[in-house]
Amino acid sequence: MKSRKVTKAVFPVAGMGTRFLPATKSIPKEIMTLVDRPLIQYAIDEARAAGIKEFIFVTSRGKSALEDYFDHAPELENTLKRAGKNDLLEVLKTTNMDSGAIAYVRQNRAMGLGHAVWCARRLIGNEPFAVLLPDDVIAAEKPCLAQMVEAYEETGGNMVATMEVPPSKASAYGVLDIAEDMGAIVKAKGMVEKPKAEEAPSNLAVIGRYILSPKVMTNLNKMKQGAGGEIQLTDAIAEEVGEEGTGVYGYRFSGQRYDCGSKAGFLQATVAFGLSRPDLQDEFSSYLHDLIAQQKAAQ
Repeated sequence: MKSRKVTKAVFPVAGMGTRFLPATKSIPKEIMTLVDRPLIQYAIDEARAAGIKEFIFVTSRGKSALEDYFDHAPELENTLKRAGKNDLLEVLKTTNMDSGAIAYVRQNRAMGLGHAVWCARRLIGNEPFAVLLPDDVIAAEKPCLAQMVEAYEETGGNMVATMEVPPSKASAYGVLDIAEDMGAIVKAKGMVEKPKAEEAPSNLAVIGRYILSPKVMTNLNKMKQGAGGEIQLTDAIAEEVGEEGTGVYGYRFSGQRYDCGSKAGFLQATVAFGLSRPDLQDEFSSYLHDLIAQQKAAQ
C-alpha cells in the first residue's frame, strides 16, 4: 500500500536553552545564528526541501522573537528597496512564511519531547507527520529529511534518522534494537531510551529527525513516563514495533550532524558552515591556519 504523503512537520522549540545562558536570557536558542542564519532557518529550509507545507511550532513563554522572525518586516523591506539592496531583499524572502503556513501551540509544562509533540495532536489529525529538532543541524548534499521521505515511500510506518555512536555515548540517545539490516534502512524490533553502555542493543542512535504515523499520537495520549520521569517520544515510537504496530525503521542518512544543543557542537558547526561558504572560506581558512600555527609556536 502506498504511503500517504508527508506534508506536516512539528518543531519542538519550547526549551529554555539553559546551556547557552546568558545569551538565552533574552533570545530563544533557536534564533542563535550559525554564520548569518538562525538554527531554526536551517530546519525550516530542510523541511521545505522535503515537501513540507504546514509548519507547527510547539513553543513556550518567551518565544515571541521566534514567531516574529518568520513574519514580514515591511519597514526593513522598504528601506532595502529604497537603497537598491535587492540581493538582501532576496535573502529576506527565504525567511518569510505565507499566512496560515505556520501554526503555534504552547507547551505550558516541560514534560519531555514526547509531551511537546503530543501538544500538536489536534493540528496533525490522522496524517503522518515529520518532527525536526532544530538543535540537530545536518549538512548534507541532499537534505536529511528529503532522504528520509524517499525511504519512507518504500517502508511506510515510522522512520527515525540514525547514526553510529561509540558505546560510551549511547546513554545520551535513544538506541535501536535491530531486527534486519538492509543497508541504509534497518528494521527495528525495539528502541531503548538512554541505555547504559553495556545495555545498548546496537550502536545506532536516533537523532532529531522523524517521520511518524498518527498512531504515535495515540500512544502519547497514555502519558506514560519514561527515562528521567519525562514522556519520551522514543517510548511511543517503540510501541509500533511488531505485528500489532505500524512498523519502525531506522535510516542511515548521508551527511554530517552537528549537535548545536551543546556549546562545543555549536562552535564546530559554526566553523564547518563558515568554511563551506564561498564568500567566507578563503579569509576564514587563512585565519584558522594562522591561529593554529600561533598555538603550535607557543607550545
